[in-house]
Amino acid sequence: MMSMNIVKREPLPSWVKVLIPFAAVLATLALAAIPILAAGGNLWKAYGSLFFGALGNRFNLLETFVKASPLILTGLAVAFAFRARFWNIGAEGQLYAGAVAATVIGVYGTWLPPSLKIPAIMVAGFLAGGLWATIPAFLKTRFKVDDVVTTLLLNYVMLHFVGTLLFGPLQEPGSSWPRSPQIMKDAFYPVLIAKSRFHIGIIVSFVSVLAVWFINDKTVFGYQSKCVGVNILAARYGGINAGMVILKTALISGGLAGLAGVGEVCAIQYNLIMDLSPGYGQTGVVIAMLGNLHPLGVALSAFFFSVIGVGAQTMSRMAGVPVYITGVMEGIALMVMLVFLLLTEYRIKWSKS
Repeated sequence: MMSMNIVKREPLPSWVKVLIPFAAVLATLALAAIPILAAGGNLWKAYGSLFFGALGNRFNLLETFVKASPLILTGLAVAFAFRARFWNIGAEGQLYAGAVAATVIGVYGTWLPPSLKIPAIMVAGFLAGGLWATIPAFLKTRFKVDDVVTTLLLNYVMLHFVGTLLFGPLQEPGSSWPRSPQIMKDAFYPVLIAKSRFHIGIIVSFVSVLAVWFINDKTVFGYQSKCVGVNILAARYGGINAGMVILKTALISGGLAGLAGVGEVCAIQYNLIMDLSPGYGQTGVVIAMLGNLHPLGVALSAFFFSVIGVGAQTMSRMAGVPVYITGVMEGIALMVMLVFLLLTEYRIKWSKS
C-alpha cells in the first residue's frame, strides 16, 4: 500500500522562484477555462476579448494603468507587512482612512497654499492609513492579540466610521446621498496624458514599488524586518527590538494603503463615497501572495489583476461570459499561488507502507 508524506525540500534555485508567479498566472488561466466553458463561452474568444478590452487600444491601456495604481499600493501594503509576519488583512480600512484624511483637507483646507495642498493631502493620507494600522500592531506587540483578527475587524470599524461621517458632518449640504462635498480643484491629482485619466498617482505607485524595494534590500530596517519575519525569537536574541520593527512596518504598510485611498479621492471620485473601493484591500492580499511578497512581483501581479478587471466588461459583451467569472479567476490565482509556494518549500514523497 502506498502512503504519501510531505517532506522538506532542498532550497530551489533563484531562477525557479522568479518563474513561480508567471507559472501561477498560466495555471490560473488554464483553470479559469473550466468555469468559462461551463458558462457556455468560447474560450479563445473570451480570453481574446479580455486582453483586448484591457490592452487593445490607447484608452484601454491607460485605463488598465489607472486600475492598477490602487492595486499596486494595497498589494505593496500587504506584502511589506507579511514580510515581517505582521498579518495585515486591513488594507481596505487603511485605504478608507487615507481617503477620509484626503477629503477633510481637500474640502476644508482652504488655508493651505495651492502648491502645498496635494503634498499635504498625500502626507495626511499616508499618516492616517499608517496610524490606523498601528492599532492592531500595538495590540499584537503589547498584548499578543491576534493581528489577523484585529486588522480584519478594523475594516468594518472604519467603514462604519465613514458611514457616520457621510450621514453626518461630512455629508454634502442639501444632499440625501451619503457623499461628501467635492474637494477643491487645486486638490485634484494632475492628469499627465491628455484625454485620459492617467494621473500622477500612478507615478506615485511606481515610485512606491522602488521605495519598498530599496527599504527591503538596502536598509538596516529592511534587514531587521526580514529577521523578525523569519524568526522573531532569534531577532530578539540578536538585539533587534522586534516590537518597534512591527510598529514601523505597520506604519509604512498602512501608509501605502492610505495613499491608495488618496488617489481614489483626488483622481477618480473627487469626493468621499461609501463605495469608494470595490475591494482593493482584499484583492491586495491576493496580489501580494501572487507576487511572492516581492515589490516587482506585486507590480506585475497588480497589472495582471487590472487587466482582468478592465477587460471583464468587454469579455462579457463579446463572449457572453458573466462578469463574475473575474472574481472566480482572482480566487483561483490565490489558491494556485498558495499551492506553488507550498511546493517550493516541501515536496510529496511516496513510499510503500
